Amino acid sequence: MDTKLFGKELWKLGFTFFSGVPCSFLKSLINFAINECDYVAAANEGDAVAIASAAYIGGKKPVVLMQNSGLTNAVSPLTSLTYPFRIPLLGFVSLRGEPGIPDEPQHELMGRITTQMLNLMNVEWQYLSNDLEEAKNQLAFANEQISRNRAFFFVVKKGTFDKEPLKKQQVTVHLNQVRKLAHTDNQMPTRYDALSVINSLKDNNTVQLATTGKTGRELYEIEDASNNLYMVGSMGCISSFGLGLALSQPSKNIVVIDGDGSLLMRMGSLATNGYYNPNNMIHILLDNNAHESTGGQSTVSHNIDFINIAASCGYTNSIYVHNLEELKASLQEWKDTKGLTFVHMKISKYSKEKLARPLMKPHEVRERLQRFIHNIPLEDKDVGSS
Repeated sequence: MDTKLFGKELWKLGFTFFSGVPCSFLKSLINFAINECDYVAAANEGDAVAIASAAYIGGKKPVVLMQNSGLTNAVSPLTSLTYPFRIPLLGFVSLRGEPGIPDEPQHELMGRITTQMLNLMNVEWQYLSNDLEEAKNQLAFANEQISRNRAFFFVVKKGTFDKEPLKKQQVTVHLNQVRKLAHTDNQMPTRYDALSVINSLKDNNTVQLATTGKTGRELYEIEDASNNLYMVGSMGCISSFGLGLALSQPSKNIVVIDGDGSLLMRMGSLATNGYYNPNNMIHILLDNNAHESTGGQSTVSHNIDFINIAASCGYTNSIYVHNLEELKASLQEWKDTKGLTFVHMKISKYSKEKLARPLMKPHEVRERLQRFIHNIPLEDKDVGSS
């Protein structure tokens, strides 16, 4: 099938934002996306799903691209992010290891179970035809499912796309400009107090994204606001989610509130964030050296120099703060001067007892955030892509 003509059909339907990880079966479609569209090269497939999910909330119609081996990496966000938040993604997953087709041994099992996995995750799918006219009809059907807030994936067999050369890419280098290391004792405030400071500085142009676990629940208790999103699953994805929203909504201030266990789970996101470098995003790590919501088991964050890692990944500013006053000052400076900023703060392991959970369902939180971002009145329930 002519890849460029197929890509143009995607474009006509509004699918102009892509994120993914390369696969030889999909290389031509990926090349088209890089050549002609907005493409974010994710560190892994789960990050790609998170980036695309946030882009949808930001008003894009996103596409995710991955090899079927990487589908296993995307299981967490596909089941605990896109499903409960009802975020419709269009996906293309290759069929390496197709039964009866010679391939590498590591693809054998995955080739047998790819479609079974999609079925188990309640993701509707079809094998993509290599006939352009039939593929157009399939795209129309997929687009209808997307309009109903349903994810839809195409399973792509070997040889489906013809060759699409990759145009010469302009490699961008982002260098760290401000790096402030730890140099005195830490105040070790509670997460609740740190979140209270962060929340006190938000305005009508701010979106706050809280990572999985007690971070979101405490932010909810401090103030349940329409510009908040509480990540209830997909641990480790909040940073990539922030990137997708920052890129799709450059006029908004995106505040990403992360935890050490979460960030350690998907540290590759730091490199992706640094490369794409949205200046409207601040990434705050509240580090208590523990998986607190699951029993307080220690993480290895005490052994990690997050400030230098973020700086080496290309964050414009990488700042260690020792107390609430420095946290407030760093946030205020970022609001005034912008630039992709990483803030690391050590906090205590203490959290409130009998902590509440959001009463709204995840998809209602997502819909409310979309209404906030796109200035849609509460009575208007059409909060899909703009």
